Amino acid sequence: PNMLAELIALADANFGCACPVYASFFGTMGAMTALVFSVFGAAYGTAKASIGISTIGVMRPEMIIKGSLPVIFAGVVAIYGLIIAVLIAKELEPPYPLMTGFMDLASGLSVGLSGLGAGMAIGIVGDAGVRAAAQQNRMFVGMVLILIFAEALGLYGLIVAIVINTSRKPDIQCDDPSCSGL
Repeated sequence: PNMLAELIALADANFGCACPVYASFFGTMGAMTALVFSVFGAAYGTAKASIGISTIGVMRPEMIIKGSLPVIFAGVVAIYGLIIAVLIAKELEPPYPLMTGFMDLASGLSVGLSGLGAGMAIGIVGDAGVRAAAQQNRMFVGMVLILIFAEALGLYGLIVAIVINTSRKPDIQCDDPSCSGL
């Protein structure tokens, strides 16, 4: 009846196994963190930049479309997380090595957390940059450059996640019958 005791016994029975039954948990968490954190970043970036867009819509309505650029940049951050989540999810089939689960978790955290940071930076820069560009047109180019550098933070996480995800160790054997854990 004690679920914790059962989980500990299951982990004990699978200690030393290359493909324990709980290995896919780490891969699933990698896919989840990739998508959730990058979407949190994109949502924050969109919401924060939209405040600036709404503000300039009152002062200079002709700049609303031009001021929407930070929202586009923020949306791309979510796509980075989606790419890695799909790459991880398509490999979640037994046998699933524990090492692969850890690598998938690392790739998901890499793109997810860098996407969260990039989205926050894009939102803050977008809000302030759009307001500044409404007052002085020459500020728009500076805002775009800063947005590009903020977006690059998410891209770095995507690149690292792809490298981690594609550097699997194919020589792991998962056919040990004592590792079933059932």
